[in-house]
Amino acid sequence: MRDSLTGACNHFSCSKGATGMAGTSGGRPSICPTLLYADAKAAIRQLTEAFGFTELSVFGGEDGAVTHAELAFGNGAVMLGTKGTGGVFDRAMTGAGTTGVYVVVDDVDAHHRHAAEQGAEILMPPTDQDYGSRDYMARDLEGNVWSFGTYAPETAV
Repeated sequence: MRDSLTGACNHFSCSKGATGMAGTSGGRPSICPTLLYADAKAAIRQLTEAFGFTELSVFGGEDGAVTHAELAFGNGAVMLGTKGTGGVFDRAMTGAGTTGVYVVVDDVDAHHRHAAEQGAEILMPPTDQDYGSRDYMARDLEGNVWSFGTYAPETAV
């Protein structure tokens, strides 16, 4: 996905055709941990070489940083990138640790409305992304960042 503020790819996706939208059919997970690393390239090497993940996609910025990557393991996936890219997720994660969670939902607006009514801190309102997804971002009571949207990475390789 391209960050709506900077135009750079960020943690959601700039994936192969970005055809994976809401639902979990076709090997698409409904929850994807999202991770930030100081050295995302080294993390990808370790996750694939030491832990057996399969690299699905890796996108880099002009500065060589990994702006977004997707790795699969079994029927699950993780999305990751480099800390300090300045995207919405990177800024939201400041002081929150290195992990966030992305959850696939069918109706982003209804989900957002309910979360807001329940007092959730909304970090980014529902936003149409250039790859076809619609998503929003929130912070829970302990400071964890949650993203909810219609994009679901394809994990079948």
